[in-house]
Amino acid sequence: MISQSTIQEVLARIDIVDIIGGFVKLKKRGANYLGLCPFHNEKTPSFTVSPTKEIYKCFGCGRSGNSISFIMEHEKYSYVEALRWFANKYGITIEETFSTDEQRVQMQAADSLYIINTFAQQFFTRQLFETDEGQDVGLSYLKERGFREEIIRKFQLGYSPEQRDAFAKEALAKQYNPELLLKTGLLVNRHEQLQDNYRGRVIFPVHNHSGKILGFGARILKSNDKAPKYINTPENEIYVKSKILYGSYFARQAIDKADECLLVEGYTDVISLHQAGIENVVASGGTSLTTDQLRLIKKYTNNLTIVYDGDAAGVKAALRGLDMALEEGLNVRLVLIPDNEDPDSYVNKIGPSAFREFVQKNKRDFILFQLDVALKDAGADSNKKAEVVNQIAETISRISKAEDFTKQQDYIKQCSEILKIDEGGLHALVNKFIRNRLTTRERALPFEEARHHEENARKARETDYDDATFNLLFKDELQERELARILLEHGTKYWDDQQLVADYVFSEMIDETLLDNPDIINLINIFKQQVHNAPQQLNKNYFIYNQDPKLSSLAVSLLNFPYEESEHWKKEYSQATGYQKRLFEQSFEQFIQLVARENDQHLMSYLKIDEDKTHEEVESALNYLKLRKIKRMLSENHADLEKMHSKEEEEMLFRTHAHLKQMERVIAEKLGTVILK
Repeated sequence: MISQSTIQEVLARIDIVDIIGGFVKLKKRGANYLGLCPFHNEKTPSFTVSPTKEIYKCFGCGRSGNSISFIMEHEKYSYVEALRWFANKYGITIEETFSTDEQRVQMQAADSLYIINTFAQQFFTRQLFETDEGQDVGLSYLKERGFREEIIRKFQLGYSPEQRDAFAKEALAKQYNPELLLKTGLLVNRHEQLQDNYRGRVIFPVHNHSGKILGFGARILKSNDKAPKYINTPENEIYVKSKILYGSYFARQAIDKADECLLVEGYTDVISLHQAGIENVVASGGTSLTTDQLRLIKKYTNNLTIVYDGDAAGVKAALRGLDMALEEGLNVRLVLIPDNEDPDSYVNKIGPSAFREFVQKNKRDFILFQLDVALKDAGADSNKKAEVVNQIAETISRISKAEDFTKQQDYIKQCSEILKIDEGGLHALVNKFIRNRLTTRERALPFEEARHHEENARKARETDYDDATFNLLFKDELQERELARILLEHGTKYWDDQQLVADYVFSEMIDETLLDNPDIINLINIFKQQVHNAPQQLNKNYFIYNQDPKLSSLAVSLLNFPYEESEHWKKEYSQATGYQKRLFEQSFEQFIQLVARENDQHLMSYLKIDEDKTHEEVESALNYLKLRKIKRMLSENHADLEKMHSKEEEEMLFRTHAHLKQMERVIAEKLGTVILK
């Protein structure tokens, strides 16, 4: 963990305009800055940066956040990686804390492995470009494959010489730890001697998404039936094959921009497509797709296009991992390369433009392709066809996200037509698989979550509403969000001579159970704790730059600036609102000076439209909350009236009803002028 003192030092140095301006050309527009969004292709600028609020918002694609989340999103870094990036930019020394000694040892081992891998990559690259053997064997092979020198250098390719211990000697001379050298797979212990593991091979460094080298793939160049074609780094603290996509570091921004990831099998497929200008491509390394790899893709895009060889092995490889991809909510398409070619050879054969066109024209729906392959395998065998129906129903059932409901229905319709079976029957079978899976998941639900579902179901039975409808009708997000926004915007201002706005809000909040959104409740409770424990450290940046991404995202969304008043409007029209009382409290000399023509800009700061309306906003939000409480009490009182009571009890309930209605009218009158922001 990075220490809090380091985090605070980083936050104190951050200038959002400077940070985002390093990636986006910004122009000043009023109080804010405007530029072309780096997250989607646009010609008219809609990406706005607010230096006062320290947040950004794109009104084209909807992305928003703070300086740290911008670096996380743009560079695809984790929170800690982003903090390291800022610390490096500002020359801040990072202090780290560890919960246990085991964590410290693990972190130190990981850092050491990264250092060794960087040293090894530099050694292999020198061997490739600066030695006779490297140029004659390694470089000539790569150039025969059609790779230009700039792409070879970009991917940091290298060569390991035939000499038995060329790398071992250099690494040991530099005093690298022999145990860690063995752990990286760069060396092996044969006959009690440390020897190079990748002799006579071309080296492909494997980077993580921030550019650090995790390990290597090494391809043999000589014909040798006994030796494997590729050797890869063994799994260790930093190299976990199931969590790696080759080329993700070089492809991450192109995938983000194109909103599509092309997935191929091999290292050379990725490099050839990059050289052809097709950069939104990664490789699975020839292994079955894993959930971790799919989630890595989903960080960049929801659209996955698998580009594999068209032979039987390529088809089988493409079909592996389909169900997992659907469960992750990815839109999967498949392109098969014809004529016994692979993406590497095919792009070199037909050229970049034709390859792009081929991919666009030959994308096939993954589920329908799977059905087509399965039906061909089944032939006329009715038992096998029944298995196909079962298999495709289970596959479709994995499209279970609410937003994908229409897609699921379309698949049921299309597949029932291809299979020549009743659509309703396939629908029932799909629902059966969904129910079975939900039953399994519900058994694993934590007790509290199960209790919550049970409570909502009980309320649904009483009101004849389903769970979703009940929540929709009885939750008022706007009121709750307004209360949270007020705390962020005004909480640390003074309400009067004795208390902060936050203190006043908390003293007037009659019932916290009126709030339904757990994220809002969490924000309010954290604010309350900070006001009590460390009010001097509390400001909106505490939430905007919070380590908890949910809390940070919520704060940014509450402080978003949906519009900005233009100078023309302010000058020509808003003067009709009149001027604030404090303008006329100036001395005669000051007043005359203020109304002079050359002081127009200063005079406009006294317009009523710019008057501080904090008190009105606070009272408005609290009155809404009080009104909500009264409405609930009225509802409970009404339900009580419908039961059998004595005459005295009935009179008491009627008086309560009348009193609550009177209170409701008073608050409703106060809310006649609602503050909107």
